[in-house]
Amino acid sequence: MISGLIGKKIGMKRLFTESGEAKASTVIQAGPCTVVQKKTKERDGYMAVQLAFGKGKSANKPRTGHFKKWNAEPAELVREFRIEEDSGDNGDKEVTVGIFSKHAFVDVTAVPRGKGIMGVMKRWGFSGGNMSHGSHKWNRRPGSIGASADPARVLKGQKMAGRAGKRKVTVQNLRVLEVDEKNNLLIVEGAVPGARGGYVVVRKAKKRGKLAETKGEEK
Repeated sequence: MISGLIGKKIGMKRLFTESGEAKASTVIQAGPCTVVQKKTKERDGYMAVQLAFGKGKSANKPRTGHFKKWNAEPAELVREFRIEEDSGDNGDKEVTVGIFSKHAFVDVTAVPRGKGIMGVMKRWGFSGGNMSHGSHKWNRRPGSIGASADPARVLKGQKMAGRAGKRKVTVQNLRVLEVDEKNNLLIVEGAVPGARGGYVVVRKAKKRGKLAETKGEEK
């Protein structure tokens, strides 16, 4: 069975549970996605399904021909999802939000807003330097970034000033609060990356699925 869908972030809302508890949640328009390619182990070396979502504004000839081969309209976003050999794929041309179930866990991938260049205090939460005791223009600087003797270099991964955001982020293990198949809506607990109207990829949780097998939880 296909493990994920392409969707669009609608926004956030407050959802009340049956016990009256308020939950911060995100509404996602998940699908319907059109199947535009199927890959097999014999031909491609692995099994996967290529899904398309959104209305494409324009497409070049190779891309148009690819969609035409599968009798589909050109779409703006195309993503590939792996499937298992024993998934029993029945050849459906459309995948809907019905592949997810209430109280299951999902991983959501998206690109957040670009926030421009930031210093280390705003980007990484550094405390900064002294603002008194003889310090001069040091209150927002990062401090020492390495030793002069050993190892005599800046270590890889050193947190420094730079661009923030505009980079693919995955939030794992978000619980599904509601599944609205009629309106193709998926409501998950918590926040997901990206701005309103931005595209997201929703997949069944990988880590939570393995944990659920040992704890007897619903995947």
